[in-house]
Amino acid sequence: MWKREPAATENNTTALPDVVNSQTQRTERVIDKLAANIGKSVIIKGELTGSEDLLVEGNVEGKINLKDHILTVGLNGRVNAEINAKAVIVQGQVIGNVIASERVVIRENGSVDGDIAAPKVAIAEGALFKGKIDMQTNRPSVKAPQVLLEPSVKKDKDNA
Repeated sequence: MWKREPAATENNTTALPDVVNSQTQRTERVIDKLAANIGKSVIIKGELTGSEDLLVEGNVEGKINLKDHILTVGLNGRVNAEINAKAVIVQGQVIGNVIASERVVIRENGSVDGDIAAPKVAIAEGALFKGKIDMQTNRPSVKAPQVLLEPSVKKDKDNA
């Protein structure tokens, strides 16, 4: 009837994945199920905006604007665009500047040729990257200290 999975123990050969990989994989599975999908055979030229997560497996040229959502460029995805999103996950190829309010992740098969601006950037071993990275985009700016100058006091010849 119902089959129960054995609990993981120290002697069990099934190791639990570390928390970061587990969370990332879970997030990617959720994205795959809930994201809009641009298939392998689809080619889009122009400006792409949306209010939901997006998975690109086809070709996109122009601009992509998903400020409050996640853009995933799949293994077959080819993007030649300026990207502005909450998070960008690259498994395919991106040519163009990437701005993300949360993070940019380039997986081992991914490549980015352009500048990245995001508070968190992760580049896997084997990934390709050519450009500059700015990770200071969301940090509060440091104000220069104000110097208080006293007004110059004129000495009156009569009062001296």
